Amino acid sequence: MGERETDAVPGGCMRPLVRLVPALALVTGLLCTAAPAQADPVAAAGKQPEAVGWGGAVASVDADATAAGLEVLRRGGNAVDAAVATAAALGVTEPYSAGIGGGGYFVYYDARTGKVSTLDGREVASRTADSSLFLENGQPLAFADAVTSGLSVGVPGTAATWEQALRRWGSRDLAEVLKPAERIADRGFTVDQTFQDQTAANQARFQDFPASRALFLPDGKLPAVGSTLRNHDLAATYRELGRTGTAALYRGPIGADVVRTVQHPPVDPASGRNARPGKIDAADLAAYQVRKQDPTHVAYRGLDVYGIAPSSSGGTTVGEALNILARSSRTELADPVQYDHRYLEASRISFADRNRWVGDPSAVQVPTRQLLDPAYAASRACLIDPKHALTSPLAPGDPYHPAPCASSGQPAAEPYEGQSTTHLTVADRWGNVVSYTLTIEQTGGSGITVPGRGFLLNNELTDFNFTPLTPGVPDPNLPGPGKRPRSSISPTIVLRDGQPYLALGSPGGATIITTVLQVLTGRVDRGLTLEQAIAAPRASQRNTAATQAEPAFLASPEAAQLRAMGHVFSATPEIGAATGIERLPDGRWLAAAEPVRRGGGAAGVVHPSR
Repeated sequence: MGERETDAVPGGCMRPLVRLVPALALVTGLLCTAAPAQADPVAAAGKQPEAVGWGGAVASVDADATAAGLEVLRRGGNAVDAAVATAAALGVTEPYSAGIGGGGYFVYYDARTGKVSTLDGREVASRTADSSLFLENGQPLAFADAVTSGLSVGVPGTAATWEQALRRWGSRDLAEVLKPAERIADRGFTVDQTFQDQTAANQARFQDFPASRALFLPDGKLPAVGSTLRNHDLAATYRELGRTGTAALYRGPIGADVVRTVQHPPVDPASGRNARPGKIDAADLAAYQVRKQDPTHVAYRGLDVYGIAPSSSGGTTVGEALNILARSSRTELADPVQYDHRYLEASRISFADRNRWVGDPSAVQVPTRQLLDPAYAASRACLIDPKHALTSPLAPGDPYHPAPCASSGQPAAEPYEGQSTTHLTVADRWGNVVSYTLTIEQTGGSGITVPGRGFLLNNELTDFNFTPLTPGVPDPNLPGPGKRPRSSISPTIVLRDGQPYLALGSPGGATIITTVLQVLTGRVDRGLTLEQAIAAPRASQRNTAATQAEPAFLASPEAAQLRAMGHVFSATPEIGAATGIERLPDGRWLAAAEPVRRGGGAAGVVHPSR
C-alpha cells in the first residue's frame, strides 16, 4: 500500500471488536437456496432509516453494507476505512449499481486539518476512442445497442479510488477493509423485492451472457425473495485484490480478464444478440489514474458547501443553483409554493448552463470558477419571475461574460443518463467524514459479468453525448481519447464554522443533482430535519418542458398552485435514494436514509447510547 497518512485517526488505537458476523446472505448466483443467512446484529434488525448516537455513523441503501462499515469503525478504523468497507459490501449486495467494474467520486473531510479533499475515480474512454465512438455509418447507435456491449465500457476506477483513499487518509490496508465484503459474498445475502425487481428488469440481457445468467438467474430463473444469493467468484476477486493490491486489476490477471471480456463480449451464440466489442486494452488499464482535485465550494446561508468538480457536473450545478437561491430571502422561501417555484427555476437555469459548459476539463475548457461566481448567479437569477414559470428548454448564459438575463445561444436538449448508482455517507469518532457515490451507470451496467470474477462491467461511456446536443454548438461531452464522460454524481459535505454539519448524496442519474439540492435546501431553508428532508416528496426540473415529480408531490396543494404559475409536470414513481449524516449540537451523529424509496435504506451508529 505504501506510506499512509494516519494522523486522521488520533491515537490510532484498536477497539475491541463487537462481533458483527454479517447478516450476509449474498450474491454468487451459482447457488440460490431458501436457507437464511447467518445474522449480523445490525443487519438482522432490518433496515432502519434513522440512527443517532456516538462513535461514528454509516448510512447506505443496504443493511449488510452499513453493518460492514460499522464493523470497521468498531475495530478502530476511521471514516475512510469504513467507507471502503461499505462500498465493497455494496459491490456484493448492490451489484447492479456499484462494484469494481465501475467508478465514482469520493469527498473527504479531514478533522485534523479541517480540509475537504476529493478523488475523481470516474471511468475513462480508451486512448483510441474518438468522437465517432457510438456512430455506425455516420449515424448514432440506438441506446439499447450501445449499452449492452463492450463499446460502452470505460476503464473502471473504483478499485483505484479505494486504494488511493486508503493510502492518503486511511488507517487500514485494503486487505483488511475488504474482509467484511468477502464474508458477505461467500456466505450470501438475502434477496429482497428490490433486488428481484432489478433482476427482472435485466433478465433478457443477463440471459444472453452465460456468466451473468449463472450469477443472477440461478437455474435460469429470477432469484426468489427471501432466498440466499452467494458470489464466491467475487469473494475470491476481493481476496486477490487484498493480497496483491489493485495492480491485479490494472496490470495483472483480473485486468486481463476484463480486457478479454470487453474486446470479446462472452455472449451466448444462440441468443442472436450483437454485443459489439469495446476498445479497452491492457495499456488503457495500466494508464488509469485517480485524480485528486480541489472540491467545488460555495457559501450558502452561512454554511460552506463542498462538492465534486468536473468531470462531474454535480458540484458546479448544485453550487450555481444554491447561488441563485441565495438571491431569495428566507422569508420568500418560507412560503411552500415560492420555495418549490424558486427551487425548480434555479434547477432549470443551472441545468441550462451545465449542458452547455461542463465536460472533462482535461479535454475541454470548463468555466468552473465562473459558473460558481455569485455575480454570475445574480445575472441568471434575474430570470426568475415569482409569479410565472420559465419555459424550457432555456438557453444557457455566458459565464465568461455575464450580463443580466442574457443568453449565449441555443438551448441544449437533456441527454440521457442512467438512473442507477449508490451513495454512502460515513463519519467516525474523530470527526472525519466521507461522502461517496459510486456507480456502474444504469441498473445492471452493461449487463456483462466478467467470467470467473463475479462483477458486472459498467456502461459509463454512454454518458457521453453520441452526437452534439445542438448542431453547430460546441459540445463539451462528446467521446474522446482517454476522456471521462460527464457525470451528475454530487457527493456533498457541508461545514458550519469549519466543522462538519451535513454530508449527503444520492443515486439517480441527472436527478442526483436535484435530489441533493432539494434535500439540502429542505434542511437549511425549510427547517425540516434531515430525515424529513430525505423522505419529502421530490420533483426534478432539468431544463425540460415538463418537471418530473413523484405522486406525493403531484398530490400536494402546492402542485396545483405551481401549475397555475405555468409549471408542467410528468409523473415518475420515485426520484433518487439519498443517504446523509448530520453532526448534532451535543456531538452525536445522526445517520439517515430513505424510509421507502428503492426498498428503504439502512442507517447505523457505533454506540446508540453512552
